[in-house]
Amino acid sequence: MQLALMIEGQEGVTWAQWQALARACEGHGVGTLFRSDHYLNLDGQHPERGSLDAWATICALASATSTLRLGTLVSPTSFRHPSVLAKVAASADQISGGRIDVGLGAGWHEAEHHAYGFPFLEARQRMDVLAEQLEVIVGTWTQEDFSFDGEHYRIQGLRAEPRPVQSPHPPLIMGGMAGPRSALLAARFADEYNTVYATVAEVNERRERIVQACEAAGRAPLPFSVMTVVITGTDEGDLRRRTERVAHVRGVPAENLGGPGWIVGPLEEVVAQLGQLRAAGVHRVMCQHFAHDDLEFVELVGRVLAPALA
Repeated sequence: MQLALMIEGQEGVTWAQWQALARACEGHGVGTLFRSDHYLNLDGQHPERGSLDAWATICALASATSTLRLGTLVSPTSFRHPSVLAKVAASADQISGGRIDVGLGAGWHEAEHHAYGFPFLEARQRMDVLAEQLEVIVGTWTQEDFSFDGEHYRIQGLRAEPRPVQSPHPPLIMGGMAGPRSALLAARFADEYNTVYATVAEVNERRERIVQACEAAGRAPLPFSVMTVVITGTDEGDLRRRTERVAHVRGVPAENLGGPGWIVGPLEEVVAQLGQLRAAGVHRVMCQHFAHDDLEFVELVGRVLAPALA
């Protein structure tokens, strides 16, 4: 099982901190750095915590790194026209030499849509838009003369050059709770399915729905991944300090920190919990890291946790 780092960019991560995180990942063997694609702090309590644009950040980091894979978890369809997202992702893939993963979702944070003037449709319509965006993005990447006539988008005779470096295209990651529509779209378009904050029992249930959807579509099961908070330390004091730092970022007392699917504890316990996810068929875990200036945690992921689970 692989481990990746997941950073919440809307928590005020500066460009200097992004550079430091990327250097730490490359230096300590963390193969992929994911970031959220949000424009506002999500809890509504910290408007001073800004966010650099996800794809601008990825393009810049692609130029500043040589081995690190980079991607979004996930880009909402409402932020960008699919032709624009396909173009910027292909540009990032060119800049990086083929080191880009593209996470795509329907969007959910209503407040940032209203604040930035993005339309926020009801859930069924957002899934309709997602379905069309997936078709447009894949078609843009793979067809020399691509046309599409949908309810939300119309593309006419598009030859989008240059193409992505990766063939047939950068990996597409879809995520959610593996509901019927999500599973159907993933089986048709995705290269990986990701779920969040899932217990082992929930992983088993959601992964089985993805497996069934893939079987119905006549393809092999998709790699299944989990994004969740991981907090650990080299000893009891280190774990306590790291827990307190995350609690401060989250704005809760340390004793109240946690949630379903979170993996928190001493190294040996965290390895055991991650091992349970591996046994349930999880391909990789995106370790959500709220204390983004804590580079020692990146070293723990790359030097200790990842080798224990390889």
